[in-house]
Amino acid sequence: MRPVNDSRKMATAEPELNSISCKSEEENSEETNQEIVSPESYIKHPLQNRWSLWFFKNDKSKTWQANLRLISKFDTVEDFWALYNHIQVSSNLMSGCDYSLFKDGIEPMWEDERNKRGGRWLMTLNKQQRKYDLDRFWLETLLCLIGEAFDDYSDEVCGAVVNIRTKGDKIAVWTTDYENREAVTHIGRVYKERLGIPMNMTIGYQSHADTATKSGSTTKNKFVV
Repeated sequence: MRPVNDSRKMATAEPELNSISCKSEEENSEETNQEIVSPESYIKHPLQNRWSLWFFKNDKSKTWQANLRLISKFDTVEDFWALYNHIQVSSNLMSGCDYSLFKDGIEPMWEDERNKRGGRWLMTLNKQQRKYDLDRFWLETLLCLIGEAFDDYSDEVCGAVVNIRTKGDKIAVWTTDYENREAVTHIGRVYKERLGIPMNMTIGYQSHADTATKSGSTTKNKFVV
C-alpha cells in the first residue's frame, strides 16, 4: 500500500541539516541492516508472447465449447510460474480433462483460423507413464513454448494440449501450417530432444484435417522424427 503524503507538511517543512547524511548507500544499509534491493528482484521478465491457459472438463450434458474454460493469461516468467504452481498437475486431473496452452488470440480448437491448416506433433503415453513421465513432459512442453525454443520457427507454433485419458494420456504441440515441412520437422526434432526421447523411439505429426476426417482408429502421420 502506498503511504499517504501530507502535502501541506511537505510544502512548508524546512530540511534539517542534521538529517542530511553524506554517508554512502552501503554504509547506510549496514547501519539499518537493510539490503539494497536490485531492480532485478522486482522487475518481471517479459515473454516474447502472451499466452492463454485453457481447461476442458468432459461434461456430457454440455456442448464441447461450453466445457472449455479460459483459466488465465500471462506474459511474464514470474506470472507463468505463479499460475503453474497454483493449479493441479496433469496427472491429478480426472480422465476426460485437458489443459491447453495457446498464444493469446488462438483458441485450442481445429476451427481457429491459425489452426485449421495446421497439425500436431503427437505423443501417446502408456498408463505407467502418467506416474513417471506425464508431468515432466508437460512442463517441458510448456517451457519450450513460452521460451520460444524452436529458433526461427517458433512463430509457427500455436500451442500445446495435454489430454488425460483412461486408455493413455496424450501430449501434442500444434503448429499453424502442416505444409511447411522445414518448420514442422525442425520443431519435431527440437521437441523430441528437449523431452529426452531416445533416438530409437519416434513421434509422429498429423494434420488436423486428417484427424478430423479419419475413418479408422488412427490418423496417418505426415512426418516422423
